[in-house]
Amino acid sequence: MTKDNNSQLINRRRMLQGLGVAGIASVAGCSGGGGGDDTGGNQSGDGNQSGGGSGDGQASQGGQLKMGLVKSPLEFDPIMLNDVPSQQVAQNIFEGLYEYNESTGLVPALAAGEPEVNGDGTQYTVQIAENATFQNGDPVTSEDVKYSFEAPVNEETQNASEVNMVESIDTPDEKTAVFNLKYPYGAFETTLAWSIVPKSVRENDKDAFNTSKPVGSGPFQFDDWQEGQFVRISRYDDYWGDQMPNLAQVEFVPVEEATTRVTTLRNGENDIIEEIPPQLYSSVEQIQDASIDEVPGIGYFYMAFNCAEGPTTDPKVREAVDYCFDMDQAVSNFVEPTGLRQYSPLPQALADEWGFDVSQWEQIPHGKDIEQAQQLFEEAGVSQDYSWRIIVPPDDKREQIGTTVSNGLQEAGFNAEVQRLDWGAFLDQYVSGSEDDYNMYTLGWSGTPDPDAFTYYMFGATEDTLGVTDGTFYHDSSDRAAEATQKFVQAREMADQEQRKQLYTEGITTVLEDRAHLPAYNLKNSYGVKDYVNDFTSHPVDSFHLSSNHNNVSVDK
Repeated sequence: MTKDNNSQLINRRRMLQGLGVAGIASVAGCSGGGGGDDTGGNQSGDGNQSGGGSGDGQASQGGQLKMGLVKSPLEFDPIMLNDVPSQQVAQNIFEGLYEYNESTGLVPALAAGEPEVNGDGTQYTVQIAENATFQNGDPVTSEDVKYSFEAPVNEETQNASEVNMVESIDTPDEKTAVFNLKYPYGAFETTLAWSIVPKSVRENDKDAFNTSKPVGSGPFQFDDWQEGQFVRISRYDDYWGDQMPNLAQVEFVPVEEATTRVTTLRNGENDIIEEIPPQLYSSVEQIQDASIDEVPGIGYFYMAFNCAEGPTTDPKVREAVDYCFDMDQAVSNFVEPTGLRQYSPLPQALADEWGFDVSQWEQIPHGKDIEQAQQLFEEAGVSQDYSWRIIVPPDDKREQIGTTVSNGLQEAGFNAEVQRLDWGAFLDQYVSGSEDDYNMYTLGWSGTPDPDAFTYYMFGATEDTLGVTDGTFYHDSSDRAAEATQKFVQAREMADQEQRKQLYTEGITTVLEDRAHLPAYNLKNSYGVKDYVNDFTSHPVDSFHLSSNHNNVSVDK
């Protein structure tokens, strides 16, 4: 997952920058310089797919694909990388023990089958596929698995919290890995999608492994990279898996400015482009030889309050702010059709998968009522002389949400300013808890399809989160808040899904009623795709897939 900054940061659960970075979870930020946002059941992949994939393990169409990304990748070592563009490239070079199917279900990748789990959910035993090999010809062993899961913690990388629930890993033989957990971590199956690296290659030269010679077990191998210019990968012809990629080569090119990115699709300079801003949807739809491929991502964008200092420590004041504007209307104005209104921290696909009753949360936010807002401000003792400060990252959508709130505060008789900060300044300020730095901020988060990714990393009060993701400081604001956020920690440390669901329901309801966050929207992973590109598919967790258990892209031109 990943943290939220312009280069799209943290781990696979990322702070949505558009796609972002932040601890095990990520803060969602905006990836585009033109205001763009970077942001099932088990089944076996038999290689059968539509649109040019043969499914027989042989490359049927070949071809070269050129894809316009919003930002340039920064590095490629899964132990180190913490941004979305880097992950988008690396996911084609590296594989995990498990991978996602066409939706949010997990299927074996390097694993030979499903994990064996003990009775209390504290031990997972995984058998590695006998023929799994890295791109240097070495077999994938249990020692490589052990190393890949332990290195982020041992090296204290930003990704450590992704895997630090593992107490130890036993390797009884070369093809068996036994994960012993510190507690019955209910979301561990998603952790098993963590990328596996060859220990001997990485240890030989970590810098080269990260930037010039990454070696994985995936269907594509690294060719070349010039930061800010391009990344090239090519089909690995000795790939151990059943499905050989159709594509012979893929070139990823960063095009930050959104209008320019659409132009490169229109003129054929790029075969695919990512992230279509709302104002350019119609432009892409009007390109006669292209279409839009999109799916709601596993992400969450929101307005948060400073619960450490200032008037927003009072839930009555936070409710007054909620009355100053209409989030439904703001999302309709500034986000749709590139995103969807969201009423809780849980993306809709996740809520549906778990069976959460989202309708109860839809009733919590208020519509705009300035008189009611003024009454609550007065009851809370907030002087009309108070000046409000809202900080936003460099993203048009989030700035527009912040401006909408600011306008409502001004209608209520206050002074209010919105300050758009670059990612470095924003990430420093939003965790400070200082009233001088902010009263409110807009941000986003992307994660794995488990509620833990959208609760613990934003509201948990443990060493993994304090000082890193505690921009609201809600957990210390009241006994009620402490009780609610502790439920997220409790849910994280148990295996029974129904018990976890109950804790999440109670905790999320309290957070929403206290308005520590005002949920805003979830972005779609959207792509403009030329008609000669076959079988491309956007993905809710991985952004997109080029060659997977359910698709195999080819190019006819």
